[in-house]
Amino acid sequence: MKLISAVIRPFKLEEVKEVLSRLGITGMTVIEVKSFGRHKDHTETYRGSQYTVDYQPKVKIEFAVTNAIKDQVVAAIVKAARTGQPGDGRVFVSPLEEMVHIRTGESGAPAL
Repeated sequence: MKLISAVIRPFKLEEVKEVLSRLGITGMTVIEVKSFGRHKDHTETYRGSQYTVDYQPKVKIEFAVTNAIKDQVVAAIVKAARTGQPGDGRVFVSPLEEMVHIRTGESGAPAL
């Protein structure tokens, strides 16, 4: 099993969710986050005052998949989340040693 974590633009969340649903992903954790990276800081004006925006709002999604569909899932996220502009985000794939479904007690792939 693999743990997939992706940091994407908030307005791309529904598109990514729809694509993952078509691949059989039935649940995920969604966390609002802020990030900074290669995209440049920019200045905005609010109520007459200028300020520098260092962090960009993002959404982090996490879910587990079997090894068999990992590549397909990563490709789908990249395609759905891409705008072609700096700040599109990242997808991280980590090995997942064990997973236990709390309600049923199932573990491993059946717990997905």
